[in-house]
Amino acid sequence: MSANQQILAGLGAAKDVVIAAVGLTSPFIDVYKWEAGFSTKFSSPGSPPTSVGNAVAFTKLGTDIAIPQNSAPRINAYTWSNKNGFGTRYANPDTAIPDNGKSAAFHPDGTAIAVGHSSSPFLAVYAWSAGFGSRFSNPATLPAGMGTGVAFNPAGTALAISHHNTPFISAYPWSAGFGTKYANPATLPPSDASGVAFNPAGTGIAISHGTTPFISAYPWSAGFGTKYANPATLPTAETSSVAFHPLGTFIAMSLLVEPYVEVYGWSAGFGTKYANPATLPTFQGYGVAFSPTGNDIAVSHADSPFLSVYPWSAGFGTKYANPATLPAGSGRGVAFN
Repeated sequence: MSANQQILAGLGAAKDVVIAAVGLTSPFIDVYKWEAGFSTKFSSPGSPPTSVGNAVAFTKLGTDIAIPQNSAPRINAYTWSNKNGFGTRYANPDTAIPDNGKSAAFHPDGTAIAVGHSSSPFLAVYAWSAGFGSRFSNPATLPAGMGTGVAFNPAGTALAISHHNTPFISAYPWSAGFGTKYANPATLPPSDASGVAFNPAGTGIAISHGTTPFISAYPWSAGFGTKYANPATLPTAETSSVAFHPLGTFIAMSLLVEPYVEVYGWSAGFGTKYANPATLPTFQGYGVAFSPTGNDIAVSHADSPFLSVYPWSAGFGTKYANPATLPAGSGRGVAFN
């Protein structure tokens, strides 16, 4: 059994998995127990987000959850239990985020949280230890525009941000603070970027964006390598987010036009595109995520039921039944814990 297979075998033994979706309508965050299908919906937090939730992130240990939003305080964070749901809301960071929070990611070891946002400096990173600590100094070279996606590499030694305005992707060494910005990739993404993800091995990085080829991917080794060839069958149109399977063998993206989600094989580059699900998400796809075991794939989208989930095993299975209580509104992001 490979190391990755051993990891997934251990995850598969866990009984408590949840799926979280954020969106346009109060309470702006909906979380469900997940047992190869939707189970109980958790109660909303006592102090819920106060405006549109744009993304959702859990710590690696699953004990905290963060939701960036469009109005002050721009980021919300809570203690979390997969058995009991939301706990105490953490105090807001002392140094506020200046504009709409668009994306968030925790450092793999739980010592920092990164938030992409709408106005300069476009990226805020705080120390994290059961709550927000001091904000780290901004990088010497700022991202060029709105931070639409943030991701630490699996080792926690690099931080990438997808953003509006060329070069559309910026990456920095990370060691309890920003290092000197890595050189831009030789072949840039062609337009405003909407999301970024490292593969589980940390050897590749993918960026979703608005114009053809709609997805760009590069080898990663302390910097960008030569851009991988585009997939033989391009995504249909603008991609809005990107995610790798936990084994690194598939890459998924949500789209703003039908079929709203697409998946390709992955092995140091794009493989064959898989057939679309038989029952498509109902409208624009904004977020995509694989479950921790890789056995399911979820898409948050603009129209009811706002969240669609499918079994995954080298292809889409039959869509799971909708939850008994639907998310409150248009789904902007999704994550499993």
